[in-house]
Amino acid sequence: MLMPSQGVRILVATKPVDFRKGHDGLAALVQSMLAEDPFTGTVFVFRSKRADRLKILFWDGSGLVMAYKRLEESTFTWPSIRDGAMTLNRAQFEAMFAGLDWRRVRSLEVRRPAVAE
Repeated sequence: MLMPSQGVRILVATKPVDFRKGHDGLAALVQSMLAEDPFTGTVFVFRSKRADRLKILFWDGSGLVMAYKRLEESTFTWPSIRDGAMTLNRAQFEAMFAGLDWRRVRSLEVRRPAVAE
């Protein structure tokens, strides 16, 4: 399974894209639509007009990787459609990828441990 490592930036394009696009077409959209560099290791998530499909694009250091997923019985929960992108944390991305409602996933507040004296 292709899951981004901890600390990797994950951006979700909020507008549906033409799902006939491949690696180069999606990389061009990253540059033109999102004003981002597709070769930084950031994970870009795209939605189809039908909310049951997503594509993921990222640079792994040696090439562009694209993954495609279609849900059989339901649709993905997507942010409202507008220009630009929104950021998800890894837990939210994993929930979205699994077909769960990522909006219900919250990050734990991690506090620095106190030093024992």
